[in-house]
Amino acid sequence: MFILTLKELDWLRLHARKSESMINIKYYDSNDFPRYLPKLNALYDDLFFSGKGFRSKLVGLAAKHLKLEDKTYILLAQTIEFIHNASLLHDDLIDRSHLRRNKPTAWLKYSPEYAVLAGDYLLARVMVNLSSFGNLKLIQYTAEIISNLLEGEWIQDSLVNDWSVNLERLDQVHNLKTASLFKWCLRAPFVAKEIYDDELHELLDNSGSILGLLFQRSDDLLDFDIRNFEGKAILGDLKSGYLNSFGAYLLEELKQKQIEPFKNSQTLDDLYSAIGREYFDERLAEFDHKNKSLINLYSHYMTQLESKDFEGIKDYTKDLKNLPDILYWRNVKK
Repeated sequence: MFILTLKELDWLRLHARKSESMINIKYYDSNDFPRYLPKLNALYDDLFFSGKGFRSKLVGLAAKHLKLEDKTYILLAQTIEFIHNASLLHDDLIDRSHLRRNKPTAWLKYSPEYAVLAGDYLLARVMVNLSSFGNLKLIQYTAEIISNLLEGEWIQDSLVNDWSVNLERLDQVHNLKTASLFKWCLRAPFVAKEIYDDELHELLDNSGSILGLLFQRSDDLLDFDIRNFEGKAILGDLKSGYLNSFGAYLLEELKQKQIEPFKNSQTLDDLYSAIGREYFDERLAEFDHKNKSLINLYSHYMTQLESKDFEGIKDYTKDLKNLPDILYWRNVKK
């Protein structure tokens, strides 16, 4: 789950400013769904009420600089948030998670069947809304993203209790799931504007992929209480039998006798006892270094993107350059 501090959200609001309507944009409204489906509406009220709308604000960065009409930005913001929240409904059910945004998950409160139907309905509404907009390339690209999400979910579910999984395999999952949404946020506004330059979209695609991996790896570090400013529950992934990216990186060079106590750790003290605090700190430093290399590559893409000859691209790139500080290091620059 993507968690941002209030300061980080304020940073995004500051940089996504186009007008007061964009700052206060509502991508979800109770009138979006039939009133004769009261349980569906109640479920969505629960789901969307406390959502931070990070992805819609990321779309807003491009919308501002491309000077998209507000109605187009609203469509794009709603599209990505509907897709994201549909994935949360399905993920929580598959993972049997009990809490989402500090409230009972939809499958637990309303039933597994309703959670599945609610997620499916959101995806259907995405296609209805985009069809009305009439941009075939945007519909095709969005359908590809949804397909990637589902493929990633299939693979991820197969990795539960797989203690041999490596970072490369997890990167495949994260590219299909987490990174695909970041790519869409960067590329979809240009598709909506009917800017189809191949080199531009390749740069945006590569940049979105890196942002997705950086976010996911940072989120995985929270499970081990690294830069865990938001107070996320510790070792949740490990306890549920899922080896996340940093867990896989830790396990990579463990001795055979250390693996079982590592897997059975219930607290960080258990984990330190199993593998040694010095080893843990060494692997963390190496993991950060590996991700610094990704950030350097991202900076290279930003330099290339800045040189493109499109209206607003230089200012847009300036905003994008700061994202690794939020997504990986959890720092804020205003």
